[in-house]
Amino acid sequence: MSSSRTILTLRLALVLAAALALAACGFKLRGQQTFPFETINVPGVTPLNIELQRNIAAASDRTKIVPSVTEADAVLSVLTEQQEKWILSLNTQGRVTEYQLRYRVVFQVANPKGGNYVAPTSIVLTRDITYNDQVLAKEVEEAQLYREMRSDMVQQIMRRLAAARPQPADED
Repeated sequence: MSSSRTILTLRLALVLAAALALAACGFKLRGQQTFPFETINVPGVTPLNIELQRNIAAASDRTKIVPSVTEADAVLSVLTEQQEKWILSLNTQGRVTEYQLRYRVVFQVANPKGGNYVAPTSIVLTRDITYNDQVLAKEVEEAQLYREMRSDMVQQIMRRLAAARPQPADED
């Protein structure tokens, strides 16, 4: 009877310690974002821009997507979007066995009056993919990895938007 009571006490202490550790690390669920602007325009109809618009609309009750630059407090412009495929390794016959997929986006968030919220910023994401003779399956896997990288890119841009602060226009 005493050993089962000891085990129960140890389990309770372990659960309590885990709960305290989780609370102490600062973990909290992602809630509504607070952006430093009330309206934003995301010009373009690329998959990245559409996903950005959808995430901004869902992340904040206060910030609204507007259709024109003239109505916007901020304009999120994707300056460059590139997908690249680099060879990582070859087998003894000289055939590719592994690629690295790179997804690079350069963006800025500007104030139509001339200032910046986020200066031109480059983000590069990479994923490694093995390659074999099943070409169709690897093409599908590659397309899936690029979609996942685009979703990761949107989340990184959203974090930068939430941390953005208005910067005055450069005066020359």
